[in-house]
Amino acid sequence: MDHYDTIIVGGASAGLSAAIYTARQGMKTLVITKDIGGQALLTTDIQNYPGFDMIGGFELTNKFKEQASYYGAEFVYDEVIKISNNKESFTVETGNNKYSSLSLILAFGKTPRDLNVAGEKELKGHGISYCAICDGPLFKGRDVAVAGNGSHALEAMIYLSSVARKVYYITNAKKLLGEDDLLETVNSLKNKEMFFDSTLDSINGTKSVESVTFQNKTTGEKTILPVSAVFAEMGYIAKSDFVKGIVSLNENNEVTVDKFCKTSTEGIFACGDVTDTPYKQAIISAGQGATAALSAYNYVQKKKGKVVAKSDWKLIKH
Repeated sequence: MDHYDTIIVGGASAGLSAAIYTARQGMKTLVITKDIGGQALLTTDIQNYPGFDMIGGFELTNKFKEQASYYGAEFVYDEVIKISNNKESFTVETGNNKYSSLSLILAFGKTPRDLNVAGEKELKGHGISYCAICDGPLFKGRDVAVAGNGSHALEAMIYLSSVARKVYYITNAKKLLGEDDLLETVNSLKNKEMFFDSTLDSINGTKSVESVTFQNKTTGEKTILPVSAVFAEMGYIAKSDFVKGIVSLNENNEVTVDKFCKTSTEGIFACGDVTDTPYKQAIISAGQGATAALSAYNYVQKKKGKVVAKSDWKLIKH
């Protein structure tokens, strides 16, 4: 089993920022994540991150990743399924391996909600996607559907309209909802067709997506629409079942933290969208990642009987 000073679970703004700080402090750092970017992958143009007039979500988070790698952070692309507290260290289990660490930083953010319709489970990864930017290019020149609502769905439509032949929008809302600038752009798209007041019944296909069946809630009329892909945009949840009983969660299954990003368990820290911090923004997640990293560094230094940082500019001896 490989041993680390800290293991960071999650590879988006919070986790990658934490990795930059822990690795730069000389901590042996492992980042375990399913992807790089998380929800930022859904945003083609970030316009409110300091230092950039406009930057894509993937481009921004990939810069974080490159910086963390430069300082020595290691990356494993896997999903954490279990965490065990062994008093002196923690054991982190994935689908393929086990790792040991003196500290943990939980930064796995939120995960996309499932559509919860027939055919979804069977066709995941075979035409059903939860990331338009990740998988959109696979369906260039083909007809696709976006199922969901809100600004994330509109952003997915805008991006997909640039690669797909036609984009269908299936939403339970009675009108187009989202930020004003997105509404304006979506309304200008030439290769879209929208179905309001509708719920998805099933996603159909044998080896891959072939069509969707949806129903108008008012008329009851059912429609079968041939498509090659369905992009789910139903919002996000904190998928934190694997840390229940390890750290305290609130009623929304978010990890509760203090101002130092400490959780209820000594040696475990959390940052970003998975925490009970009210504002879910990339810049806030990045700041929390740095805080969690410095707190983890102090914890590990103290555990080793070494000098720890009292603040950013002063050291004390324990």
